[in-house]
Amino acid sequence: MDALPAVPLFRQRSFSALWTGQLISILGERLTYLALLGLLAVHTDQFRLPNSSGLLTLLANVMLAPVLVFAPFTGAWLDRSNLKHVVIVSDLLRGLVVGLIPLAYATTHHTGPVFVLVFVLFTCNVFFLPAKSALTPEIVPGHQLLAANALLSAAGIAATAAGALAGGWVVDHWGWSTALWLNAATYLVSVVSLLLIEYRPHESRALQPEITLRGYLSEVGQGWALVRRSAAVGLGMLVLAAVWAGGGFLHVAGNLHIQRAASIPGMERVGVLLCVLGLGSGLGTWCVHGPGRTAPRPALLGGGLLLGALGLVAFAVSSRFAVFAAAAFVLGLSVAPAFVLCETLLQQGTELLQRGRVFSARDFVMRLVFMGAVAVAGVLTGAYGTRMAIIVCAGLL
Repeated sequence: MDALPAVPLFRQRSFSALWTGQLISILGERLTYLALLGLLAVHTDQFRLPNSSGLLTLLANVMLAPVLVFAPFTGAWLDRSNLKHVVIVSDLLRGLVVGLIPLAYATTHHTGPVFVLVFVLFTCNVFFLPAKSALTPEIVPGHQLLAANALLSAAGIAATAAGALAGGWVVDHWGWSTALWLNAATYLVSVVSLLLIEYRPHESRALQPEITLRGYLSEVGQGWALVRRSAAVGLGMLVLAAVWAGGGFLHVAGNLHIQRAASIPGMERVGVLLCVLGLGSGLGTWCVHGPGRTAPRPALLGGGLLLGALGLVAFAVSSRFAVFAAAAFVLGLSVAPAFVLCETLLQQGTELLQRGRVFSARDFVMRLVFMGAVAVAGVLTGAYGTRMAIIVCAGLL
């Protein structure tokens, strides 16, 4: 008897709800990033004060610290939890925290309370991101998993392009605080979408033995052991680490390189470049899911890193915005295979009750790499300038 044809992903209620929720959440996250940069720009006279690179480095560290502190231990808890409840509560809390940031700065005119709230915001991410990655293969048939990840990646790309383009304009014309209020609203809309997911936790979660402290730590260790021994997981981690290292350098050296080359500093240029990067990522995602579907995955991943290195060199040696835009498009094209294929590698390389631990380990390792890259970029930028720091980043890729 012939098998029934697969139901298109967008006709599956749960996937559509997850896709829409991710689209709206990431749209808001791009507003948050640009708004926080705008806040620091105002606080440092458009990054002219000597402490500008230090505050950018501190912002990155505060964003990463929750993952480094909590992620090694949250995965085992996620593997015992209702993943739908986790993503909904996380988005609710994120909306509340983002809305408090403008109030905190208006009250104190100091960045200290802002950094505290950013720490809380990214603590919510420690639970949301691995839960979302672990939830996907539970609501999508296995043979549609690569397509689902490509579409989820496309949602992120579309949100990045639209959020960056609109966010840069909003920050420069309406102010960074307005951008954060809009972001808080997007999280609430995302919650409504996520509530539509039809999800029942797998019965294996309910059958797990009662947890003790020793047993919990043992489960944490089992997750890290899987990361070390699985070839698929190892390949995904390696490529993602390279991409996150590049992101760390661009957060410090890239932002300063753009602002110092501009005749009129502002967030619009950053927003436009993030939009162009998103367009490049869209083309790269289409290539991976279309013409490149049968190509060897290591070749796609390695080739993408080499292409990204070339884009970084072009970005570093120029001060022309047109070259910046071309480099951003190339970078987007090059990193798309990493996000689509690595997500699928990690999902397929792990069993149902291990995914929370593996994706929490992923988040921990990637943020640790990002933090190291930010620290190195801060030292190199201060000593040798933005151009040399970005060229070193290209060499690392």
